[in-house]
Parts: sequence; C-alpha cells; structure tokens
Amino acid sequence: MARGLSKASPEGAAGGVHPVWSRDFALFFVARAVARLGDTMLPVALAAGLLQHGYGAGAVGLAMAATAAAFAGFVVFGGVIADRFSTRRLMIGADLVRLGTQALAAGLFFSGRVVLWEICAIGFANGVAGAVFQPGVASTTPRLASDVQGANGAIRIAESAAQLAGPALAGLLVGLASPGGVFAAHAATYAVSALCLLLLRLPPPPAGSTPIPSTFRADLVQGWREFRARTWLWGVIAVWCLYMLTVWGPSLPLVATSVVREHGPGAYGLINSALGAGTVVGGLLALRLRPRRMLRAGAISLFAFVGFPATVGLGLDVPAMAAGAAVAGAGMSFWSVMWATTVQTQVPPDVLNRIHAYDVAGSLAMMPVGQALAGPSVSALGAEQVLLVAGVMSLVVAAILLAVRPIRDLERADAPTAGSLPSGEPERARAE
Repeated sequence: MARGLSKASPEGAAGGVHPVWSRDFALFFVARAVARLGDTMLPVALAAGLLQHGYGAGAVGLAMAATAAAFAGFVVFGGVIADRFSTRRLMIGADLVRLGTQALAAGLFFSGRVVLWEICAIGFANGVAGAVFQPGVASTTPRLASDVQGANGAIRIAESAAQLAGPALAGLLVGLASPGGVFAAHAATYAVSALCLLLLRLPPPPAGSTPIPSTFRADLVQGWREFRARTWLWGVIAVWCLYMLTVWGPSLPLVATSVVREHGPGAYGLINSALGAGTVVGGLLALRLRPRRMLRAGAISLFAFVGFPATVGLGLDVPAMAAGAAVAGAGMSFWSVMWATTVQTQVPPDVLNRIHAYDVAGSLAMMPVGQALAGPSVSALGAEQVLLVAGVMSLVVAAILLAVRPIRDLERADAPTAGSLPSGEPERARAE
C-alpha cells in the first residue's frame, strides 16, 4: 500500500509532518477536545430543558433521535463531499452551522418558547452538519502527524477526559443558569473548534491523492467498491453490527436503569465516571504499546468489555461494577485507537473520507435497533439475564474478530517492520 504508507514514512516526516505534536496538531487536538466537551453536555441540556417545559422522556428520546438519524443517514454522503472539496473548509462550515443551530436552541430555551418539533428540526440540522464534519477527521489526522497511532491515542485521551467533564459541567450550568445556558455553552464550543480549524495549516495532500473529477454517484460507488475490496474492513464492520445489536445497544440503557433502580443515580454517576476513566487509561496504553498486528491486539482488548454488562447483570456491589466499567472502558478505548489507526494507514488518502463514512454508518446502524430491542428482551428474560447475554456476546464478538484471518493477521502499515514485504500492496493482498 504505497499510498497508504506515504504519510507515515520517514519521507513524510521529512516533508514537514511531525511525529505527533506540532502547532497545527495542537490546534486540531483542542478543536476535537472542546467539541467533544460540548457534545457530552447536550443530552443533559435536552433532558433538563424539555422536562422543565412539560415534555416527557419520550420527547427527550425523539429530540436525540433526530440528531442521530440525520447523522447516520447523511454521513456516507458527507464522505463523498469531503473527498471532493477541502476537508478543512467543510469542517469549519459544519462548525459554523452547528454554532448557529445551538445558539438558536439557546434562544428558544431562554425565551421560554419551546416547541418539540422546532427542537427536533434544530437537532436534525445539527446531525446533518455533523455528518459533513466527521469524515474529514479521518484524513486530517495522518496529514498532521506521521505517528498516526500516537496522534489517535492523544485525541482519544482528550475526548475521554471531555466525556468525563461534560455532563458534570452541564449539570452545573443548569443549576446556576438554565438549560439555555448549556446550549449557549455548547454553541461556544463549536465557535472555538471553528477558530482552531481556521488557524490550522494543513500540509498538501500526498501526491496522487487528489481525486479525478467525476460525478457524485460515481464517487459514491467507488467508495463502496473500495470498502468491499478490503476483507478486514467490511469484516470488522459486519462483526461490529452484531456487537451493537447484542452488546452496546442494550447495555447502555439497561445498565443505567438497573443501577439507578437498585443503587440510585449517584451510583450510576460513579460507574459512568469509572467507564470514562478507563477510556483515558486505554488511550494512554495505546500511546505506549505498538503491536505489529493492531486489529489482533485490539480484539484481545475487547474481551475486557465483559466487565461492564456482566457485573451489573450478576448484581455485584457498586465498587465491583465501577471496577468492571473501568476495565471495559480501557479495553474499548484501546480497540478504538487500534481501529482508527488501521483505517487511516491502510486506506489510500484519496478514498479515506468515503471509507471512514461507510465505517461510521455501518458501525452505528445496529445501535438503535439494539436499544429498541432492549425493552422487549427485558420483558421476556429480565434485565439481569439480558445483561449477562450481552456480556457473553461481548466475548463471542471478540473471538469472532480473532477467528477471521484477514482481521487477525493484518500487519500495521504505518511503519516498516522486520521481515515485512517491500511494498504494502502485496502484504495487504496476502492478509486478505
């Protein structure tokens, strides 16, 4: 994979791409961390604001679903757009759109005139902007850092820390001001992100990565062909659909309801914080460990996720559940860095945005289905049993990833290894 190696090779570093930290990567790092901080504040703002104005939990779910549906439905098209235009300008434009949508939401909540369909429409627009923004993240990281794994690890740590701080900050703002204040703060995070990206100077794309002019449909089809051509890529996404359906989708709502019912909201906050702290630890591990076969190492780390649903399903005490959540967060975070680095270094730059978009769409496709099936499953089996099944399936999914040879044996492409083939393309063909 000559093109996939171009940014991570010593030649790329000599061309002005720093291993990790530089002025431009620091700007991108801040943009991602601040935007993530705002995104984790949004659920608190929606829940507090809509409940305060007489709406119920169903309305909160509908408002959140409007954003999620728009994002999932448009992210593939966002990948094509990102491969046709300047990703930096698209990301700035998407941030400015989201600055406007959240400022409008803040104004509605401050005025006391809150209509559900308007909040849903704002959320939908926010989701479309996010779908245009997200694909460019994948191609920006390897253009700013030759150590792609180190860059992904650093960003993952920042996002995990923001995820810990965001809900607490949102709760504080709701208490001191109002839900409108949280939306105003959320809008400000997009302003900071847009400013950082505006100051960012991206190096020119690798030679040969500029796409040949073609129709939008042709680009969409080419992206799908590139996606299907990589067994390790679509294999992971197919397995991940099973993961979202049977593990992640049902675990999130059932852990929340089970812990709050049995131990109170404070206990759930502690467990959620432990999960976030674990993701920070996983990111730190990903900065230090450099496995030759990243997907194999990441799949092994996924075995740790069993601690999140299983400890709750077994009815263990709060410290044990918090410990299980911390271990689960570390495993999931390490996998995330291994996976992101693999995609960014194995896929040619000219189709990376589209591939990343298919990755995101496929990864999220089954999550709402899993969440929707959680209720009927609890009625049939009970919450504890469903969580235990989720724990077992987390082990099954990790085992499947290790059992598929193209996934298990894929060698890293961002640095030369002893005994590796001189060209990445034959190596990739052998792995697939």
